[in-house]
Amino acid sequence: MKRAYFLTGTDTGVGKTFVAAALLHRAAQRGLSSAGLKPVAAGVDATGRNEDVEALRAASSVQLAAAVVNPYCFEAAIAPHLAAAEAGRAIAFAPILAACQEARAAADFVIVEGVGGFRVPLGADGDSADLAVALGLPVILVVGMRLGCINHAMLSFEAIAARRLTCAGWVANPIDPAMARFAANLHTLCELLPAPLLGVTPHTPDSRSAAAALELPV
Repeated sequence: MKRAYFLTGTDTGVGKTFVAAALLHRAAQRGLSSAGLKPVAAGVDATGRNEDVEALRAASSVQLAAAVVNPYCFEAAIAPHLAAAEAGRAIAFAPILAACQEARAAADFVIVEGVGGFRVPLGADGDSADLAVALGLPVILVVGMRLGCINHAMLSFEAIAARRLTCAGWVANPIDPAMARFAANLHTLCELLPAPLLGVTPHTPDSRSAAAALELPV
């Protein structure tokens, strides 16, 4: 059975790409062809490449055209609507929806990674939450485990539920290895969030190691 998810986070810098790559590797371990998309990216290196986009391409077993994996890429590492305005471009949903459809036709398992948190302005078509609605995919939420994560996670879940989107579950990503009372915070999140905990990633940049810790039944 083919499956696709929209992956978002409680904030920027919480490890969405790290978790997305882990899920793609996990799918491969289960014998599924996989593809990761990053429809909107901001910030490139000296070669004009975006680090997150390259990480998803490396973790995908199905190699799609660059324009499918990443329809919109901007040079400045700033909010995407500002980056788009500076570049004289407009972020429209139609190319993103077409890219997702192409990816789903080519792969068994698709992850569409959002940008920043769940409600990031994109352009005239709406914000990243509106994009999630347009895609109509179940949502996976990456919770960056650090001080304040409970509030961020609960607000994100409320925003997802308000749009009548299905939350397939959440992943705890320990971005602060020195976080006080990690286990107690994790327990509180498990009690309060109305979706299953899919896994807890280790604090490591190796997405293959993270894949071993995830329990998403892909």
